[in-house]
Amino acid sequence: MLSFEWQRTVVKAQKQDTTTSGPARAVTPDDKYFQRKARENRTDLPTDPNEATIDARRAAMDKAVEESRAKQPNDISGYSYLASVRNDSGKTIAIVFWEYRFVELARPTNVVRRQFLCSVKVKNGDRVNLTAFSTLGPSDVIDAESLSKTNEKLFDERVQINRIEFSDGTFRQRGNWKLEDVKSSVDRMTSTPWAKEICRAL
Repeated sequence: MLSFEWQRTVVKAQKQDTTTSGPARAVTPDDKYFQRKARENRTDLPTDPNEATIDARRAAMDKAVEESRAKQPNDISGYSYLASVRNDSGKTIAIVFWEYRFVELARPTNVVRRQFLCSVKVKNGDRVNLTAFSTLGPSDVIDAESLSKTNEKLFDERVQINRIEFSDGTFRQRGNWKLEDVKSSVDRMTSTPWAKEICRAL
């Protein structure tokens, strides 16, 4: 383990595109070859005359109506967790189970573990940043005494590698950690296709 950190973050929602099925735009004299070439050769960047046609204005209004009716997804507030690790195992890593553990200093019995699964290909000697997003923060509850210490460290933080699976089918696992304990979470989390992310929260 080289380094680790966490921070609050916001995942911007992907805006949904709207499509309209209006009539085909009518062909005008401005669509002819010589008129189009004349506009392309001008240096004052004239506007496209087709934008002023009745069909174009209608299509723009239809699109505005569709966009106003479409339900757009909201941004998601959460937390980013990062662990920078180097592979010194002598093998190529394929999967990493890891966790970010928080112990509240004012109340050591308040221990929270955020666990993650990463699908990565890390060759021996290479370094990789394992980055995961979760809507869950460092603690579900926090002592009032800790809240009053806004400028002080609130948690004892530690990152642990729970299990490493290698490309040859072998694995290494931390002694007191069991894959069976998180199997239902793994099945649920891997039931949907992955996008560009390499890690997901368990």
